[in-house]
Amino acid sequence: MADSPAPTPIHPQPARVAIAAIRALRPKQWVKNVLLLAALVFSQSFLDLHAWLEVGVGIASFSLMASCGYLLNDARDVEADRKHPRKRHRPIASGALPLPLAWVEMGLAFALGLALAWWLSPAFFVVVILYFITTVSYSMVFKHIVILDVMMLAACYLWRAAAGAVAIEVEISPWLLTCTAFLALFLGFNKRRGELMELGDREIGQTRRNLADYTHDSIVEFQAITTSGTIISYALYTVLASPTPWLLITLPYVLYGVFRYIWLVNARREGAAPDETLLRDVPILVTGALYGLTAVVVLLLAPHLPTS
Repeated sequence: MADSPAPTPIHPQPARVAIAAIRALRPKQWVKNVLLLAALVFSQSFLDLHAWLEVGVGIASFSLMASCGYLLNDARDVEADRKHPRKRHRPIASGALPLPLAWVEMGLAFALGLALAWWLSPAFFVVVILYFITTVSYSMVFKHIVILDVMMLAACYLWRAAAGAVAIEVEISPWLLTCTAFLALFLGFNKRRGELMELGDREIGQTRRNLADYTHDSIVEFQAITTSGTIISYALYTVLASPTPWLLITLPYVLYGVFRYIWLVNARREGAAPDETLLRDVPILVTGALYGLTAVVVLLLAPHLPTS
């Protein structure tokens, strides 16, 4: 019997590799960087076109640096991701994006992200560097340490909030950082709950070691604490430190958004990927749009509204 011919090597098509390279940047995750707009809105600088340009450049810089972190994380965790029911479809884990090309892509994104940050200002450049160090520290060390993993993710949100203020050279409000910290912890612990609900007992230890250290009871307690902190800190900000106490009328949007998100995690077993949950849930999207519109209108009318 004649030998079977050797299989023809399969070479990835350039178009598919390009699509995989874009997916590896995780552009859906860039939605987190809209947090840089918070200082622009609450400092009442949203009518300044130059401020919008500065924040836009800042968002682009943070998006590129965030993508560097995602590429690094996916390259390091490729074997573990291949055992995960959802993460195995990521471009690097699935083989759609060859690992050498992923490293090149990361280098280019890193260089461009830093260039944009430096163009904006040396102070913003420092914040971007600190943000990137935080993301790398999370990927290499803290993602495997229970509780500290979520706290380090929350720190990334804090750098975003601070960066928005640095970009337009306004004072960094401690209330902005407080509200951001509680919201980030809320999302982080709900993400862990979503992951626990998504994975079976045998899969938990194979995909991420620290997930096995979380328990249902502890996550529920963390949810309760961070939910309360998110709502109370925002309510206190609107009354005590915002440009106008009339911002308190935006509190129902915050309440509904938080409660809706918890419902999605608990009732529909979502939340393992917060970006996907937030972007595909129509009620949350509508609530976010109404919140932004209401906040802007209130701030515009603030000089004409009674204060007592």
